Amino acid sequence: MALGEPFSQRRIGLTGGIASGKSSVGRWLAQQGLPVLDADQFAREALEPNRQATNTVLQRYGATIQAEGTEAIDRAALGRIMFEDPGERRWLEQLIHPIVRERFDQALTLGAKTPAIVLMIPLLFEAGLESLCSEIWLVDCDESQQLKRLIARDGLSPEAAQARIAAQWPLSRKRGLADHVISNKGQPGNWQAQVMVLLNATAEVDTD
Repeated sequence: MALGEPFSQRRIGLTGGIASGKSSVGRWLAQQGLPVLDADQFAREALEPNRQATNTVLQRYGATIQAEGTEAIDRAALGRIMFEDPGERRWLEQLIHPIVRERFDQALTLGAKTPAIVLMIPLLFEAGLESLCSEIWLVDCDESQQLKRLIARDGLSPEAAQARIAAQWPLSRKRGLADHVISNKGQPGNWQAQVMVLLNATAEVDTD
């Protein structure tokens, strides 16, 4: 759970498993006027052409992950390596996570006077970023739904989809670590009422 530090603002850590629906919740919160800091966006920016991290990745994998005729990374090719080889995934995470953390620190400093801010971080627990948040919301669904949604969303085989799910902590492990669990098990959009209640509630502070 969030550490309950006396932040000067409400910092909502929004997380979940792949294809659990956290991006939909994040977009909805942005529509309500909350600034949303997106860890995936920061990670994508870190691997744009001519960035230091991009050059490091290209040096490691060469033409196998280089988009033809460009200095850009073929993200699909890189993704296949990452999800097929846990060691390579850890290497990439060790390269990218510090960059993402620095971007969060910069953005939080710039937005220090904002009353509330959302930190959308898929690997919040895996990366140990709980201390950035005053509270943590987990977007939850059944593991079978997660698999079906990922196959439908990304056009993956069941085996490839399962490998991507297995690369993260299971939702069953994350449920006990979150301050609030948002059920996304039913029809699309059913979570909105839950999120509205949480958004209107005063942020809880852990007094233990």
